[in-house]
Amino acid sequence: MSPVNPPPPSSPVPSRRRFGAVALASTALASAVLGGGAVHLLAHGDEAHDAHASPPSSSPAPTDSKAAATQYQCPMHPSIVQDHPGKCPICGMDLVPMTPAPATPGDPSPSAVQGLAPFTIDPSRQQLIGLRTAPVTEGKVGGTWRTNGRVAIDETRVRRVNMKVAAFVERVYADFTGKPVRQGEPLFSVYSPELLAAQEEYLLALRTRQSLSQAGGMATDGDALVAAARRKLQLWDVPPATLERLAKTGEASRTLTLVSPISGVITKKDVVEGARLELGATPYEVVDLSRVWVLADVYESELRHAKVGMPATLQLKAFPNRVFAGKVAFLDPVLDPAMRTVKVRLEFPNPDGDLRPEMFGEVVLRGTTRNALKIPSDAVVPTGTTQVVFVALGDGRFQPREVHLGESDGKSVEVTSGLKVGDQVVTGANFLVDSESRLRASLAALAASSSGDGTAASSSSPPASASPAASGHGGH
Repeated sequence: MSPVNPPPPSSPVPSRRRFGAVALASTALASAVLGGGAVHLLAHGDEAHDAHASPPSSSPAPTDSKAAATQYQCPMHPSIVQDHPGKCPICGMDLVPMTPAPATPGDPSPSAVQGLAPFTIDPSRQQLIGLRTAPVTEGKVGGTWRTNGRVAIDETRVRRVNMKVAAFVERVYADFTGKPVRQGEPLFSVYSPELLAAQEEYLLALRTRQSLSQAGGMATDGDALVAAARRKLQLWDVPPATLERLAKTGEASRTLTLVSPISGVITKKDVVEGARLELGATPYEVVDLSRVWVLADVYESELRHAKVGMPATLQLKAFPNRVFAGKVAFLDPVLDPAMRTVKVRLEFPNPDGDLRPEMFGEVVLRGTTRNALKIPSDAVVPTGTTQVVFVALGDGRFQPREVHLGESDGKSVEVTSGLKVGDQVVTGANFLVDSESRLRASLAALAASSSGDGTAASSSSPPASASPAASGHGGH
């Protein structure tokens, strides 16, 4: 009696296992792209499972090509797609038919963008999600570069008042920080025994010169004594007006008044009446703010456009309707290794004092322009390794397209390849549009994977002629 060979396993079992893995993977993928997609896949997972689990019939059922091409989608949740009419399991709206967009002979045919697929959005849903488009235009690009800037003190216009001799403060005139002062305006008065003795020496030199002149002596000797005594007071920052008063009155003053060396504002005050100031003390700091610096950062990729002397403008939130004009004065020779930027110093006139240190604003560097294609910066969707825009083909059809970009001024960006003049690119609701395109690509990949699994399952079933009895090995 010949042994009975067990029948080969039926093909639906591995097909069911494969479909289960595909269904789980598709559910996770659709959920990551758009939350509503998972609901649709879960709602119809059992039906799909039963359909794949049933054994194939001996004769294939007729296929309606029109019905297979028509799919139904929720207007509010584009991830809900099925091949028959019904209601959305999320919001309950009626599903509307959607027809795959036919290829148009006049449409460009660039290489496909990996992970994205063309799609269709009806006009009512475009308005609902706030979708906007803008044309690709030709215009001036590369002439301006925008960056942020911080107003700073011009370091070449800072002066400090130092004590050349120890003294006691008698009176303070510039009595608070931020007070504007003019050159030669009194700051404070001090009493110093050394200053008083130096005044007496000066007066003595003047009297000696006069006596020598009257006696017919050497006038040059008297001039040398006066010059030496006067020079000593000048080195101690005694104002010229005080020296003239000494020579005129012939009387030494108990106190001396020190004045501001420049016109500006008091940025540091470290003195009060009655205080003792030691040799080398710095009671005041005065800054001239009639001209200020603006420190800006320029990225390494844009450094080639920044030149010393090129014009620049500055706009501040404090003065939204004013544009301040300046120029580039200095480029830092060292690159910041952390930020990959270079500090650029710009000079701006500030006659009214409206530019205050530590203000922040937008700096626009203005260089040479050229004609090129450009689109709004909002139209570009970065994918990590490429730059993508979505082109409106008409009749609600949209196509992802990879582009190569050039210079940008923050509002528009140059397009070097991938588009032509007149193309309409999506500038509003880009996130939703990108999600829709990724979902369609995922569903297409899922359908292709499911089709491949079914084919593999059918081909893996052994033919009837391959059984042991048919091959002549069971005759014993």
